[in-house]
Amino acid sequence: MPVIRVVLLLVLFVAAPPLEGQDKPFSRMDVFDLEYVQDPRISPDGQQVVYRRRSMDIMEDRRLSHVWLINADGSGHMKLTGGQATESSPRWSPDGTRVAFVSRDPTSGSEIFVHWVEENRTTRVTRLERSPGNLSWSPDGRYIAFSMHVPEPAPRLVAPPRRPDGARWAAPPRVETRLNHEADRTGILEYGYSQLFVVSADGGGARQVTSGDYHHSRTPAWSADGKQLIFSANRRDDWEHEHRDSELFSVDLETGEISQLTDRYGPNHSPVVSPDGRQIAYLGYEDRVQTYQITRLYVMDIDGSNDREIETGLDRSIDDLAWDARGRGLYIQYEDRGNTKIGHTTLRGQTSVVAHNLGGASAGGRPYGGGDFTVSRNGTIAMNQTRPYHPGELAIIRRGWDEPRMLTDLNGDLLGRRTMGEAREVWYTSSLDGRQIQGWVVTPPGYDPSRTYPLLVELHGGPINSYGDRFSAEVQLYAASGYIVFYPNYRGSTSYGEEFGNLLYHAFPGRGDYQDVMDGVDHLIEKGMTTDGQLFITGGSAGGTLTAWVIGKTHRFQAAAVQKPVMNWISKTLAADNYYAYADNRYPGWAWENPMEYWERSPISLVGDMETPTLVVVGERDLRTPTWEAKQLYNALKVRGVDAVYVVIPGAWHNTVNRPSQLIANVDHILAWFERYR
Repeated sequence: MPVIRVVLLLVLFVAAPPLEGQDKPFSRMDVFDLEYVQDPRISPDGQQVVYRRRSMDIMEDRRLSHVWLINADGSGHMKLTGGQATESSPRWSPDGTRVAFVSRDPTSGSEIFVHWVEENRTTRVTRLERSPGNLSWSPDGRYIAFSMHVPEPAPRLVAPPRRPDGARWAAPPRVETRLNHEADRTGILEYGYSQLFVVSADGGGARQVTSGDYHHSRTPAWSADGKQLIFSANRRDDWEHEHRDSELFSVDLETGEISQLTDRYGPNHSPVVSPDGRQIAYLGYEDRVQTYQITRLYVMDIDGSNDREIETGLDRSIDDLAWDARGRGLYIQYEDRGNTKIGHTTLRGQTSVVAHNLGGASAGGRPYGGGDFTVSRNGTIAMNQTRPYHPGELAIIRRGWDEPRMLTDLNGDLLGRRTMGEAREVWYTSSLDGRQIQGWVVTPPGYDPSRTYPLLVELHGGPINSYGDRFSAEVQLYAASGYIVFYPNYRGSTSYGEEFGNLLYHAFPGRGDYQDVMDGVDHLIEKGMTTDGQLFITGGSAGGTLTAWVIGKTHRFQAAAVQKPVMNWISKTLAADNYYAYADNRYPGWAWENPMEYWERSPISLVGDMETPTLVVVGERDLRTPTWEAKQLYNALKVRGVDAVYVVIPGAWHNTVNRPSQLIANVDHILAWFERYR
């Protein structure tokens, strides 16, 4: 099979060069100049913020990560330390005098460091065998809890013979006994379990405080007296098979005794102890075995009693939480109609919106949600905030403020000199059942509403996910190349409530999501923005799956780019890294129990009707939608004589645009393919 390796293409569109100093559209090499804010952490007194500053290294073709410090009035913006190693996970000590963080050096590995802010002094406090994560300070500032993988010997069935001295034998066979044994972006998982540890903030040996053949890989919370850690884990005997279940536990740091605090089937996680130490707020839901269920807010007493849900009235998944200073309510993060928000809710469920537009923490790729926030004792909130015209910048806000105060403008020098595609929200009615469907269009720079433009439809992955009014380097590059870009949140998308998200239960891909896409296309044609004969479509992961489904149902598109798709749910769900996660939740039973249910939702079943010229893109090392899924589409199209090209992104996992040059190459190939048929 021919394989086209990724190379940077020549410029696709010829235009008069801009005059010196004149604004010009966003271009592919601008990707290397993007910067963005992740993980903002405000000091306890609200006077300073540390955050993870992400940027691109054009020489090493990678994303950089360093911890920066800024005052809440925008002054004193500087790198926290003078080191050049990769830095992450900044965390303030409770008294605000120190910042703990993880630093990773290629030679010495990852370690925990502590920086004294006033003294401007940094020291390493650990010497670990594996990488630490999920840092959490004790209330008195004397200790830091963290999680770390503890390896165990891999199993073997036989003892190999002894090699003669100097002999060069093949590596011995690898024996696998686990249900979950590999992961995309990691590969084969090392044997062992994630455990919780505690180390003195002044340095010394780390002490393991959890045990057992279970993973403890989430951030723990400290009890007010510093004698216990509260954490989330799945400690069931059958945890591998009941992988969606977890409970909250506490561990006594003196005795090591572990007590279970919750008992609800489903994922219970993210514990946060109230300021007075008497209550725990956390997130979770009772698993009813559906494709999508919203994550809810719960509060219980510190011993696990009086467990109750806080009825926020949102019908939205809550993604993060933090107590307010008085312990009378909580700040919560959630997505609503494609926009990530911070709200505040009282313990009686009286909820109000505090901030909008969180996110922009990927600086490229596609306009997915997310974002981070933290709250100081005086109620000042630090967050990353995005719009369609810039990645995440650092902002602060307080309840009652009309607008946030922006502290950074990391991309002003670049994007202030670029003419960006304009993003517009659109709503339209489903012809299938009358539902209102939301989407966005991004028009090319210099857009003229009196003429029509080629339409590029971009479908999000998941499919339990959503797009929104956020920055996307890919979308801006498509728009700069002369396309109107349309990205809809078809049924099954999150941020519209549980019922809407669960419409894909046993039904993806299918008639409903297909019709939502086509109704959006027809809506834009009716508005005079585009016409039949100028239609193109692409999407990645579940978006690639839906793209393949669409071209199996219609011949209206001039060309398609199917990226890292699932073509055959039987071969996907029995061999991908998360192969054990689909039965019942996504499709009824296992593939061998209901093979036709899996087959009828597989785009490969429609390949006999496909006529659209198709570019097929896959990451070489993808374990989530492995390469054989894309090959099934490519091979079938070639056998049938349909024009098709197969593109492999070398070294890429499922995230085929992780490195800056990969993002550029991915967009270049899609645009070059569409240009053939434009």
